[in-house]
Amino acid sequence: MTMAPSLVDPNTLRPDLGEFSSIVCFKAVVVGVEEALGERAARVALIAAGRKRGKGLVADLGLTGKGQDLQDAAAKMRAALGEDGTRLCNIDGITEDGENIRVVVSDTVCMAGEPQGSERTCTFTLGAVWGALEALTGRKLKGAHTESRWRGQENDVFEFRSLI
Repeated sequence: MTMAPSLVDPNTLRPDLGEFSSIVCFKAVVVGVEEALGERAARVALIAAGRKRGKGLVADLGLTGKGQDLQDAAAKMRAALGEDGTRLCNIDGITEDGENIRVVVSDTVCMAGEPQGSERTCTFTLGAVWGALEALTGRKLKGAHTESRWRGQENDVFEFRSLI
């Protein structure tokens, strides 16, 4: 497996351990924020953080406004967020129906280790995909995690509706 070149020299982030961290530690942050702020406020904060990350990633890659074609956007997001990128999630497909965008994802960091029947929804991952899509397409979107394989659906699905 070949990792895509990092946007930041890993030695400037952490000289010994590099740029990647444990999912277990990330999930501890999510649960800790939920316990400290309450589920609703934590959801807002984590989605906002994800959106900022998604927009920043697209900007760092020089792709802001360059993904109006959703198949092209899917390929760019797959490369940046998937196995050859940050490993936040797999982007399995993006489709558009009018003003609505449907993103099928898998292996999301937010849902890692969740038991069958879990009511958890993606927050940071949803936000990152949301922010990346907004930055790529130049459209203002409203998003939601609408389907989950942990609740019996075939895939995890994020749905976005265009606001402008």
